[in-house]
Amino acid sequence: MDTIDLVLLYDYYGDLLTQRQRECFEMRYYQDLSLGEIGEELGISRQGVHDNLSRAEALLRNMEEKTGCVRRDRACRKAAAKIAVHA
Repeated sequence: MDTIDLVLLYDYYGDLLTQRQRECFEMRYYQDLSLGEIGEELGISRQGVHDNLSRAEALLRNMEEKTGCVRRDRACRKAAAKIAVHA
């Protein structure tokens, strides 16, 4: 899964993450900070940042598997674009 997909999942399900997971995710994917930089900023180890990101990414993927909101949204957008072309 690439960065764009993860950010999209975060837009849908980010509120389900812990505050620390959200902080780590946003610093990594929105500010493009390294694990070391995030750890320094938050006062946690690089490994702690990695663990938080891993759990956050797993939760985001799991929520998409269970709910399929992003998949349905993409399908609707594709159908709407097809309709717009033929209208």
